[in-house]
Amino acid sequence: MAHKLGLVSISFRGLKPREILAAVKAAGLSCVEWGSDVHAPKDDERAIMDIAAMQRELGIECCSYGTYFRLGETPLSELDGYIKAAKLLGTNVLRLWCGTKNSEDYTADERDKLFSVCREAASIAEANGVLLCMECHNSTYTNRIDGALELMRCVDSPAFRMYWQPNQLRSIEENITYARKIGPYTYHAHVFNWSGKEKYPLSDAVDIWRVYLDALGGERTLLLEFMPDGRIESLAGEADALRAIADK
Repeated sequence: MAHKLGLVSISFRGLKPREILAAVKAAGLSCVEWGSDVHAPKDDERAIMDIAAMQRELGIECCSYGTYFRLGETPLSELDGYIKAAKLLGTNVLRLWCGTKNSEDYTADERDKLFSVCREAASIAEANGVLLCMECHNSTYTNRIDGALELMRCVDSPAFRMYWQPNQLRSIEENITYARKIGPYTYHAHVFNWSGKEKYPLSDAVDIWRVYLDALGGERTLLLEFMPDGRIESLAGEADALRAIADK
């Protein structure tokens, strides 16, 4: 099974894009998800074009645009700008957050309004040939599997999909269940080894991540997110662990 392996750029917010791309290439990874907050702001076309040129030079692709667009809060009028930036970076995948609180905290009326916005966003994505992928995140509607499945089924669009990542505040069994049920809707996965607020080397979690991948099923783009110690020098070792997970 050929998973694509890469890095989320926000792992190193303090570094320049060229430094990140050089480290990605040296670590044997093939792609980057660029964050819209620091490295690739949607309105900074020059910065985005510079990244695209560096990618071509080094043979690295952009697999996704990690936006901080929050459905139900960010005006939909801003979505076109994010889509344009994603395409300039060379990707048709945009990561979004859905909602402003956990799914269980929504009233029925609030949920219906959020889902209406999501369906409108999905229509915009379909018209532009891009995918909007919701991050599995606390304090959003996808914090629990039931909410994420409800969202996918109610929006019901091939342009509206999911990311997956384990929840560091939940049990391994809960995370496996989430991965298995959301797998058919999942495009990318953020990969890390966290427990609560603590970060650990990915090499300590190779076996459980193999179980997670089995639960997700199919081929995925697997993106390292943050280093256990925050150091760029640790990327090579984390990439080795990612390959051990993917090459089982």
